Amino acid sequence: MRLIFAGTPDFAASALTALLQSGHEIVAVYSQPDRPAGRGRKLVPGPVKQVALEAGIPVYQPASLRTPDAQAELAALNADVMVVAAYGLILPEAVLALPRLGCVNIHASLLPRWRGAAPIQRALAAGDTETGITIMQMDAGLDTGAMLLKVTTPITPTDTGGSLHDRLAVMGGEAIVEALGQLQAGTLVAEAQDDGQACYAHKLSKEEGRVDWHRPAVEIDRQIRAFNPWPGSYTDLAAQRVRLHQAVVVPLSDDVRPGTIVRRDRDGIDVRCGQEGLRIQQLQLPGARAQSVNDLINGGKPLLLVGEELH
Repeated sequence: MRLIFAGTPDFAASALTALLQSGHEIVAVYSQPDRPAGRGRKLVPGPVKQVALEAGIPVYQPASLRTPDAQAELAALNADVMVVAAYGLILPEAVLALPRLGCVNIHASLLPRWRGAAPIQRALAAGDTETGITIMQMDAGLDTGAMLLKVTTPITPTDTGGSLHDRLAVMGGEAIVEALGQLQAGTLVAEAQDDGQACYAHKLSKEEGRVDWHRPAVEIDRQIRAFNPWPGSYTDLAAQRVRLHQAVVVPLSDDVRPGTIVRRDRDGIDVRCGQEGLRIQQLQLPGARAQSVNDLINGGKPLLLVGEELH
């Protein structure tokens, strides 16, 4: 089939790479405009654009798809399907109707659970035991279209936002290739979403990364893993911000205020939580790289000592 692919970040680049190996003809790639990055703030192409250019595929980067010119340009491509993955721009109804078989989306959750911008991190932080990929026929709503294909994966106790993202990115590429094959063969069966089971995965913010030590340790552990690598989790020790990269729940019965450090050795730093305790195993001090607690102790830094309180 003749495909248009629309996406911008790494997650979408994995799907584009899979489609390039599938035998379908990708006539164009749509991606968000290049963004400034690095110290020099030079414009840098996103991962999808880089894959497309390496494959010799024309790249379109309109600031919006709502203008008549942008829609006419897209219509002229005469595509059978537009595949969308983490594109970042809203597709108006006029665009959804342009490809012969419409637009399909690669969504990183088991819809209707976790519609919205951050389904991977929200599923992990909520304590879901599984997640997956849903290939969805796009409509005018936000991730509300009919489900065409689902694949699942368990969420393990050691998964982070990063590890889950990478696994789902690969699964998304495999799933869209399978779904397009079934679509071409006419064997796909669309299933309407149950709106009553839907929940919304709000966009992540840096402010959410602050740890509230009054919460149960299991919830803080999930937060730290879900927000790794971005937006990250942090706590304050006096005037110093400490970023938390890795931790584990431990039984703790010390009758002290939540946030109090009750133990510090080479295995980690134990902090009292609202319920149980959290053993910090890897952290990052201001102006330093991420390091294990063992490395912190080897460095001789008199920080995060027993009795000190984190906020």
